[in-house]
Amino acid sequence: MKTPLWFPQSFFSRTLWLVLIVVLFSKALTLVYLLMNEDVLVDRQYSHGVALTLRAYWAADESNRDQIAEAAGLIKVVGSGVPAGEQHWPYSEIYQRQMQAELGADTEVRLRMHAPPALWVRAPSLGDGWMKVPLYPHPLRGQKIWSVLGWFLAIGLLSTASAWIFVSQLNQPLKRLVYAARQLGQGRSVRLPISDTPSEMTEVYRAFNQMAEDVEQAGRERELMLAGVSHDLRTPLTRLRLSLELMGSHNDLTDDMVRDIEDMDAILDQFLAFIRDGRDESVEEVDLSELVREVAAPYNQNIEKVRLRLEPIPPFPLRRVSMKRLLNNLIGNALNHAGTEVEVAAYVSGDTSAPYVVLSVMDRGAGIDPSELEAIFNPFTRGDRARGGKGTGLGLAIVKRIASMHGGNVELRNRVDGGLEARVRLPLGLLLPRDAV
Repeated sequence: MKTPLWFPQSFFSRTLWLVLIVVLFSKALTLVYLLMNEDVLVDRQYSHGVALTLRAYWAADESNRDQIAEAAGLIKVVGSGVPAGEQHWPYSEIYQRQMQAELGADTEVRLRMHAPPALWVRAPSLGDGWMKVPLYPHPLRGQKIWSVLGWFLAIGLLSTASAWIFVSQLNQPLKRLVYAARQLGQGRSVRLPISDTPSEMTEVYRAFNQMAEDVEQAGRERELMLAGVSHDLRTPLTRLRLSLELMGSHNDLTDDMVRDIEDMDAILDQFLAFIRDGRDESVEEVDLSELVREVAAPYNQNIEKVRLRLEPIPPFPLRRVSMKRLLNNLIGNALNHAGTEVEVAAYVSGDTSAPYVVLSVMDRGAGIDPSELEAIFNPFTRGDRARGGKGTGLGLAIVKRIASMHGGNVELRNRVDGGLEARVRLPLGLLLPRDAV
């Protein structure tokens, strides 16, 4: 069943709403209970006090009764001075039952709540005549309902604030898990601590750590395999090339064989670059504009194949060799598919609180099928249907890894007038430690 859009989407908000609803519901029930039962409880206690006062009055000597009556506010009524009783449920029944239980079954009680409120009690078991007993206002009856509601609302808000803090603490392990998963997805080595973890999350953390270990082990095995294949192939290729050069023949067949060997050698270089990926390279302050000019210079020796559009960029921490590999991959890829119409731009963008450097390599080639713009960054993937050519399919994977290693990202865009733009964003001034990945 799909969750409705109006329903809270996060675990934190759902838990907070649940706590808030439960607290408010419990306070509402408490308020109803007080309104229905608090008066009953107080009136029973008041009836008991009246019964004790009347017993004390009738048990005293005749000479002392006036003093007791004056102290307790009692008035002895005779004849027609006793008014008819009013019915106020449930108070009338409470007074009647309580007095009969305290003073005898033949006790009569008349209740009036207005002008002024009083009880008239006749208890034949104690003495003749009616006794008028004053009624005092109930503490809750004198309050307005909104003041009571205000107190309950304040209690509810305090409970909600406490729940907010409590749920935030519960949500911390989940946030830590999300952060670790993202770090692992970016190729960083990360483990979650289980020593200070709630028991409910311990097994989840253990499973995540095991998964991270398995992923890293698979990566190490892949690197070992690729390194072995590259090493095993390079030796016979070197011998083959040396043999061809010693033949001294320059016919077309020999030239084709040399070109094939060079292509295979370039493929092996891509394999090795993908394996090593620059993770052990030190970070240094680099002038990116000068680095771009240095990389583009060999391409522009005889004719300008790569046009530069560079704005002033302050030096910032980079891995120099890795960034040169990134630029060579992007520029070489653009030249292979667009000839001489390649442009490289570099500039600073973003606001002052979070500036970043944009490095853009643009060409006028055939572009890439929009459905392949994301998948083409995967290793051994090429956009051959739109940009036919040869290669290992590792060039853009290496570019993405190097950009991520510097805390940045890379994206491909088809240009409006044809061609492709590879845009790399790098945070300006982010110094990464050597073991950041």
